[in-house]
Amino acid sequence: MPNPSQRIAQLVQSDIRAMTQECHKQGGINLGQGVCDTPPPSVLLDSLIPAVTSGYNSYTRFDGIQLLRESLAAKVKRDSGMALDPENNFVVTAGTTGAFTCIVNALCDPGDKILMFEPYYGYHLNASMLAGLEPVFVPTNPGDFSLDSASLESLARDAKAIVVNTPSNPSGHVFNRQELETIADICERYDLLCITDEIYEYFLYDGHQHISIASLPGMWDRTVTLAGFSKTYSITGWRIGYAAGPESLMTAVGVANDLYYACAAAPLQYAVAKGLDTLGPDFYIQLAEEHQKKRDLFCSALEQVGLIPHVPQGAYYVLADVSRFGYESSKEAAMHILEKASIACVPGSAFFQEGRGEHLVRFCFGKDDETLVRACELLERLK
Repeated sequence: MPNPSQRIAQLVQSDIRAMTQECHKQGGINLGQGVCDTPPPSVLLDSLIPAVTSGYNSYTRFDGIQLLRESLAAKVKRDSGMALDPENNFVVTAGTTGAFTCIVNALCDPGDKILMFEPYYGYHLNASMLAGLEPVFVPTNPGDFSLDSASLESLARDAKAIVVNTPSNPSGHVFNRQELETIADICERYDLLCITDEIYEYFLYDGHQHISIASLPGMWDRTVTLAGFSKTYSITGWRIGYAAGPESLMTAVGVANDLYYACAAAPLQYAVAKGLDTLGPDFYIQLAEEHQKKRDLFCSALEQVGLIPHVPQGAYYVLADVSRFGYESSKEAAMHILEKASIACVPGSAFFQEGRGEHLVRFCFGKDDETLVRACELLERLK
């Protein structure tokens, strides 16, 4: 009887999806999965039918429609000052996760070591393992999850690649320029490929700024940047993301994207391009301001019930300390919160190795105001 492959056998279902299923069974509020329930900008929705009726219904070029690649080049120029070539420096993908899958398979070989900061995003880990890579976990400083440069230096010597996620899921840490320059220096000295996931680039609070590591001196030739629109435009189901980097790397990423996905959905690419061309700076400023208010509201509610939050600098997740419940595992604590308060969160163990993170759970506060206020009310049951 056929059996699953050894590569897949070592993987387990994501705790994020497992808690989502438990939440659905109990009819609770899902603050576990990072699904935005705020409405997408109207310009994207209004562009869908015109895209279909005007003929965007067939395969596109493997790296995306020209309109979107040109819009992406304009976006990058506006945000980071880098002048990228729409013809050679972009591959439009099936979401940022699709981009990551293509990169680790196109630019790494089985057995290569890949560095990822802890706490990490589980998809980065599992996709790397499925590609046959060996993950190496780099601790961050406890408390604020900032860069521990000595730990990174000690682990970088025989690695092939490093994953940089800023703003970070799940910690909400935003790497500052000094931290990124330290990472860049180590990448250059140890000849590391840098894979930087910047999906939360516009979710920034308290004056923190997003800096793309590819824009730092010496990093362009060794960096592939991932980003997308699932979070920014509240279109997680559309699966439109992209990878950007030097032609020497993007050619291989494009081959992998063609083999895995053929292309991203054509009419959705068109609609996203219209959004990029139409929405001005005010949209992104307002996005950050609205989510900072959501963060402050939810973190205050956590504090009031004794779940001390690690207040995030960016993204829309918060790690909260659940030590006061007295459970040995974060899964037990997460289930307690679901059963008593009807709120789903993710066990902290989903983001750490070797039993670390058992005192933490992760909540997503990227919800509409009505849902978030109701969640804050339900937290009162935990007093």
